[in-house]
Amino acid sequence: MEEKTWKDHYVLLNKDEENELEAFGYKTQGCRKALCIAGYILSCGALLLLFYWKPEWDVWANCVPCSLEEADVILLRTTDEFQKYTQKKVIWIDLSTLAQPVGSNSECPLVADKDSVINRAVMKPQLKMRYIQVQKIRYIWDFSVKEFRKVGHLVCGPNAIEVEICPIWKLLFKEQSTKLHDLVEEHNKVQVTVCTKNEGFKELESRYLVPGDVFLLDGKKLSLPCDAVLIDGSCIVNEGMLTGESIPVMKTLLPLTESPEPWKTHSMGDYRRHVLFCGTEVIQAKSSGRGPVRAVVLQTGFNTAKGDLVRSILYPRPVNFQLYRDAFKFIVGLSAIGVLGSIYTVCVFTYHRKPVADVVAMALLLLTAAVPPAIPAALTTGTVYAQRRLKKKKIFCITPQRINICGQINLVCFDKELEESSTAWDQAGAIGACIVRPGPNASSAPVEGIAILHQFPFSSGLQRMSVVSQKIGEEQYDLYMKGAPETVSSFCRQETVPADFLEELKAYTSQGFRVIALAHKVLSLPEDVDVCDLEREEAESGLEFLGLLMMENRLKPETKPVLRELAAAHIRSIMVTGDNLQTAVTVARSADMIHEASKVIIVEASKPEGSTPASIAWRLAEGSKASTAAPSVSTAKGWLLDAREVCANTQEKITLEGESCNYHFAMNGKSYQVLTKHFYSLLPKALKMAHAGISLSEQEASVASPFTSQIPNIQCVPELIREGRAALVASFAVVKYLTLYGLIQFVGTALLFWQLQIFGNYQYLVQDVITLLVCLTMSLTEAYPKLAPYRPPGQLISPPLLLSVVLNVCFTIAMQTCGFLLVKKQPWYVALANWRHRSLGNQTLPPAGPGGNGTSSSAQITVLSYEGTTLWLLSTINCIIVAFVFSKGKPFRKPIYTNYVFSALLTLQLAFCLFLFFADVDVVYSGMQDVLLQNKHLWMLIKACTGYQSKSQYRKWQQMLQRDPNWPPVNTKDFAARSTAEVYINPSYEHRD
Repeated sequence: MEEKTWKDHYVLLNKDEENELEAFGYKTQGCRKALCIAGYILSCGALLLLFYWKPEWDVWANCVPCSLEEADVILLRTTDEFQKYTQKKVIWIDLSTLAQPVGSNSECPLVADKDSVINRAVMKPQLKMRYIQVQKIRYIWDFSVKEFRKVGHLVCGPNAIEVEICPIWKLLFKEQSTKLHDLVEEHNKVQVTVCTKNEGFKELESRYLVPGDVFLLDGKKLSLPCDAVLIDGSCIVNEGMLTGESIPVMKTLLPLTESPEPWKTHSMGDYRRHVLFCGTEVIQAKSSGRGPVRAVVLQTGFNTAKGDLVRSILYPRPVNFQLYRDAFKFIVGLSAIGVLGSIYTVCVFTYHRKPVADVVAMALLLLTAAVPPAIPAALTTGTVYAQRRLKKKKIFCITPQRINICGQINLVCFDKELEESSTAWDQAGAIGACIVRPGPNASSAPVEGIAILHQFPFSSGLQRMSVVSQKIGEEQYDLYMKGAPETVSSFCRQETVPADFLEELKAYTSQGFRVIALAHKVLSLPEDVDVCDLEREEAESGLEFLGLLMMENRLKPETKPVLRELAAAHIRSIMVTGDNLQTAVTVARSADMIHEASKVIIVEASKPEGSTPASIAWRLAEGSKASTAAPSVSTAKGWLLDAREVCANTQEKITLEGESCNYHFAMNGKSYQVLTKHFYSLLPKALKMAHAGISLSEQEASVASPFTSQIPNIQCVPELIREGRAALVASFAVVKYLTLYGLIQFVGTALLFWQLQIFGNYQYLVQDVITLLVCLTMSLTEAYPKLAPYRPPGQLISPPLLLSVVLNVCFTIAMQTCGFLLVKKQPWYVALANWRHRSLGNQTLPPAGPGGNGTSSSAQITVLSYEGTTLWLLSTINCIIVAFVFSKGKPFRKPIYTNYVFSALLTLQLAFCLFLFFADVDVVYSGMQDVLLQNKHLWMLIKACTGYQSKSQYRKWQQMLQRDPNWPPVNTKDFAARSTAEVYINPSYEHRD
């Protein structure tokens, strides 16, 4: 394909984003479509099902490549390692039906700005628009740049997060979403007050909101139904659903400015402080005095923050876990065994000259026996039960696939959940315009009160916040600032900053205090200037340094026990925090995250300046034992080898000057950025993305992480790891059991095929019932309460697992072969036993008749096979033994006897098999089929209770005669009625020989 043609055929959607996609254009061809439809019919839908699983094959078979502008089908492919394909149809929207202004024509732009995206996305003069919908998000075709663009507010649809409930027939291929549907349905029925141009304030259901609508916030608690920009007043919201932290956040109005720059750019990158996100809860709304609190709708439906959460549940990202990759290889290996069995079957049955239909049927039977179809489902059984147990412990999960991954976690990063924290201080800092007065217990106060007139809110990027205040009864305006000490001091006049500022700061942080700096400035404002119109950069300059404020957050009582438990399990703990680096080191020592004898090396990286390359300085933190070794400095041009060896594992024990020490490394975000850019080779094991994350929030789900805990401490971490290990071990156990179950059946069937016999249908049914019950109950065993100092295996294709399977297969072959041969040596053995002694419907294919001609499958006789009966009982007991052996308890799960349901089922199944094995009751064998599966008396009882009447004419006459008291006639004589009609008699019948 030429370069220009390829450029028109291909485009990259959501570039550099997490959901980046490649889009290819295709056009449907009629002849190809007709051939595919014929294939659907001839294959009885099998080809259609294959195309459902492989959408790229469907597109390649029905369509031809073309430019995206001409395409009616778009093939999408993810850019991650999975390269997953999906296909989407191009949809056209006719805008000509919309009401047009009087005197306008189709050539006029829809909006005043001719270069707007709206005008570029509409085809003139037809007034049509084309788009595709991917994971509930609409991508509009831009005719000017010839590419699809994600512009949700162009064709927004209703403001509703709707989750489709699949019909019953689709449940064979898709998962059910009833619970999620009920969860989001309330979002679509929120009543809001909208400001309209003609009707004023109007009550409206939230599903009818569109971007650009203005609605009011009346101060009541409200779960926001959309993303909106605050244009008047201030709000306090709980963004636990969004951030994972149930801490009140202050939202301020978007400043009114004449700047031509986009509002996000004008907000200096911290635009989120003006945005109210869908799904978050408004705790308080306060007017600025110019009218009610108002907000403009920004995004609706699945384009909102809550829509992102729902989409992450509906379309979870593929999990790159070794277990799931090995499962496919495991099934391929079993399929190879099945193919060998099929070849064996063809050889045996062909040698005995059996019909082709019998040969094919028996070959397919042995092929499918080796590959249990329930293996993929077995990988999820442990996850389902673990998710239920986690829910009882108030730990919720939106991506259950990650529960198994939690069983392999060996490193945990903590933020600030180690210490006690109070939200009261945050709430106090989030108050809008108000008056602060002395408390009732204050003996004396220099002022009557202080009015807070305006606030420049805190943001993590700025690391500071300021308020404009005024003392009651005075004209003077004051600005107060608080924030990170280094940041605040940079806004102060240097003569007001003490000379020993850094030494004092280091002294307090080394004691574990959280330190913030305070600064002040007297504002000189003209009378015609409103404090709300102040520019932040101008107001926050030339401040006077006031001092440092120390706060102590003591460790939560649960912190140390949890960290000790993780350390005993050889799970590393790392602190990731926005606090001062020395404070973090001190808190880590007090929490026993760092041993007293350990040394902490602080890594300080510097950017290149002029001709000086980037460099790294290594120094011991305060409180670490001094070393005679001088601080080392490495540059981008040297000393990489030793540094790489040291940074490979921060817990590695290094021998330095004859002393064995445990070293830990600490660095701030700026140093890490320098390392990533200039010393990337030092971070070969850098963690790009966490395999699991937990948000401590009162919400049941959060966009921030796949797990949400309502327990406000880190006790949820070992609980999640325990359940993850139990789920992983349970998944392995079920997979190994199903594998052995299939191979046990495979060996038994192959032995019977040697003499043209087969297990009976009822025998297969009993074994399948046993297997089903085992699979459903084996994973009910709960997690072991103590974390083991090692992780469970995470690979199906591993020597320990394969060895256990191979040894059990060898045991199975030996046991069934011995039973197969020994039963022939018994004095009562006959090749074909009497029909009266049939056991469970064993079937024997009759031997070839004289001349070697085999009988057809319709002429097969059901007879007793002593070999089949023996092998069936041995294989059934073998399955029960395998289920018991693979249900190992400690160290990752509780003992098997704690799983009462599973233990009771195994006991009953074993007792049933032993009874059949040793019982010599003729009634059991003669009535096995009728009693268990064809109970006629039970069926008659059911018909009598339900009043069932047969539609057969014979049955109707029979029932009528049963109700006739004169039937049958006894001691009576009936005469024929006289009739003049002649009776016609067929001559050929009358005179035949």
